[in-house]
Amino acid sequence: MNYLILSRFLGLLFAFFGLCMLPAAAWSLYYGELRALLAFAGSIAVCEALGGGLWWLGRDAQGRMYSREALAIVGVGWLVAAALGGLPYLFGGMFASPVDAYFESMSGFTTTGASVLADIESQSRGLVFWRSFTHWLGGMGIIVLFISILPYLGAGGKQLFKNESPGPDPRGLAPKIRDTASILWKIYVGLTIALTVILMVQGMSFYDSLCHTFGTLATGGFSTRNASIGAYHSVGIEITIIVFMIVAGSNFSLFFLMWGRNWKALFKDPEWRSYMLILTVATAAITSNLWFESAVDGLATGLRNAAFSVASVMTTTGFVTADFDQWPHFSKAVLILLMFVGGCAGSTGGGLKVIRLMILWKIAWARIRKAYAPRAVTTLRIGGEVINAELQHTVLVFFLLFLSAFTMGTLVMTALGMDLISALSAVAATLNNIGPGMASVGPTTTYADLPAVGKAVLSLLMVIGRIELFAVLVLFSPGFWRKA
Repeated sequence: MNYLILSRFLGLLFAFFGLCMLPAAAWSLYYGELRALLAFAGSIAVCEALGGGLWWLGRDAQGRMYSREALAIVGVGWLVAAALGGLPYLFGGMFASPVDAYFESMSGFTTTGASVLADIESQSRGLVFWRSFTHWLGGMGIIVLFISILPYLGAGGKQLFKNESPGPDPRGLAPKIRDTASILWKIYVGLTIALTVILMVQGMSFYDSLCHTFGTLATGGFSTRNASIGAYHSVGIEITIIVFMIVAGSNFSLFFLMWGRNWKALFKDPEWRSYMLILTVATAAITSNLWFESAVDGLATGLRNAAFSVASVMTTTGFVTADFDQWPHFSKAVLILLMFVGGCAGSTGGGLKVIRLMILWKIAWARIRKAYAPRAVTTLRIGGEVINAELQHTVLVFFLLFLSAFTMGTLVMTALGMDLISALSAVAATLNNIGPGMASVGPTTTYADLPAVGKAVLSLLMVIGRIELFAVLVLFSPGFWRKA
């Protein structure tokens, strides 16, 4: 480990992170919220002092950044960024407990949307904006934004991008990784502007439109209203949010290809077709179940509630228009399964990712075939692309670690006194970056009643789910920190 390089780049990252608080501070100034404004000023000062100190320690760093340093920057960067992001909540009086502030901040940056805040509408507008803005920053990735701005990262930028990008084997859109990061952020900003304008046209204020846009495109789910999207009672707003949630759960690389006039890129992509098929089948299944069980007033209402909830859960957004914890058992079971599916690789969504499930199915089918045709030579392909042995191995290892994290998390939460359904859904909702679970952590409740240890465990699961295991788990390996 080259500690000077680690110190230098973490310093730059934390100093840059402090500047990201300025838009939220501007809203506090606009609304005349003196305490919140001072909270942001103090938080920015801490970020700049920490960042400046770390940069000064590593100012004479020599050599290049390798995968070890990149993993450390991503893992440590996210863990510390959540602590720094929680400072405005503490200084501004939103939370008295540092654990609650850290939980809310980690939930924001990892685009989980789980909250310990019972009454959102009574809080400072500047702090609520920061809460939603952390979604937007974390959706595409703080470090991907960092890469797109810094001109001299070189090969180190490629390592950082690889470790923060969601899903296996993120494709490059341009020869230089900085250009790739810049392209992704331009697409992200363009979609942000479009959705904000559409929501304003439908009656939302500029402030509410921005906050809900951040939560939608980052697949986060923080709202400015206690009843989430359901508070607006608008079919138009719900349809708009559904469309953009599905967009956010798609691979952003495909939008770049479409921008280059490859109009069929989206529909030719096998992962995206499977993603849309799962969304459609799940919506139809839940709609039918709600109607047959007389759980809704009419088929149209069932379709409206099912379509929104399926899109929200599978894309791991977490917005709510109906209390799905009160739905029939079949509908709830479908939603729990969708929690693990998630969005596409290269999206802002969490979960296992559709492409991984496709690869796992291909591996399983090849093994079944091998049982009755042991001499057959099978080449695994998806969309004409060969799934090489290394990628197969990586996906299998990821799946094993993912299940291990889910199992251990569930055992810990039940040991802390949670009932089994609440524990299972809380771990699934945080590990897959969804937010609302079932039972005591359902869509109409919060995580506020959990003990501090439970909140800390779920915070760790959030970041494990967001940067996909390896960049966090390596931090607990003593050999990882040895000097090279």
